[in-house]
Amino acid sequence: MIKLPLRKEKELYLSLYKIIGFYPRTISYYKQALLHKSMAHKNEKGRPVNNERLEFLGDAVLDAVVGDIVYRHFEGKREGFLTNTRSKIVQRETLNRLAQEMGLINLIKSNGHVSSHNSYMGGNAFEALVGAIYLDRGYTACMRFMEKRVLREIINLDKVAYKEMNFKSKLIEWSQKNRVEINFKLVAQEQDKNGSPKFTYQVKVERLDGESGSGYSKKEAQQIASKLTLQRLRKEPQFIDAVFASKTKRTKMEELPVESVPDTEPKNDFIISREKEPFAEKKEEKLAQEQPTEKPEAVAADEFDLSDISATPAELSREEIIAAAESEAFLEEKS
Repeated sequence: MIKLPLRKEKELYLSLYKIIGFYPRTISYYKQALLHKSMAHKNEKGRPVNNERLEFLGDAVLDAVVGDIVYRHFEGKREGFLTNTRSKIVQRETLNRLAQEMGLINLIKSNGHVSSHNSYMGGNAFEALVGAIYLDRGYTACMRFMEKRVLREIINLDKVAYKEMNFKSKLIEWSQKNRVEINFKLVAQEQDKNGSPKFTYQVKVERLDGESGSGYSKKEAQQIASKLTLQRLRKEPQFIDAVFASKTKRTKMEELPVESVPDTEPKNDFIISREKEPFAEKKEEKLAQEQPTEKPEAVAADEFDLSDISATPAELSREEIIAAAESEAFLEEKS
């Protein structure tokens, strides 16, 4: 049983108990986890003391713990799905939100000049807290903390696994409303240290370089690139000005006169019509001039009458045929 100090650290113990679900054994780990580097503390040897080393340790432990939980919770799911789900939980935005929801952000000691919306101070402190729990109580305590205090009370594991924040859809919707060209360019395709495929996409906004994003699927990489590009469009007026200047230049070029659209009707100009052939007409005129003015005598109407010609002789009787043959033979003998 841990005996709480009387006044000096009692409030810290109670605050940590509400967050992690148990009282710390070695409070120094937790004090260091809550110490931001902006405080510029140094130990007796003159070395800086802050939560960066614990953040490094907590990051590795958190990956292992969440990977363990996701693996057991989603039985039969493929590696890509498990990796994607874990990354949604351990990403800085999620850890920042956890630090806010659990009240951890209120315990961090800093100089007060790092509380901008771009800071990951809360997420870094959350990782450092996990590192402190690991040193204080071990891996099992870290697992119990994530299962009971985080995934049971704050994060719905099933919802976070299947929920997709469609930043790509939001970016495309914005581009269509403003008639801005958007493209996604694959800039890298490689494998991580475990052999898993990894993709990197870059957003092109009016042919200008937007932000890049990497993920274990093309969809995830494009989502990250879209989110970062949207954030840049919101934060950098110069970037928006450059985008619309490029758009104005493009639309001016599109307004230039264009050539007429080619005809698709088939043309039969390869067929020569004798009626329209100029050489044929001239030839007929020349022949008409060379003909005598007096008309030749009309050709008899029966000139081509072939009715008196028969290809088949008149039919003869058998006796007549024999008689004719004998007569021919007799004449040949006399001659």
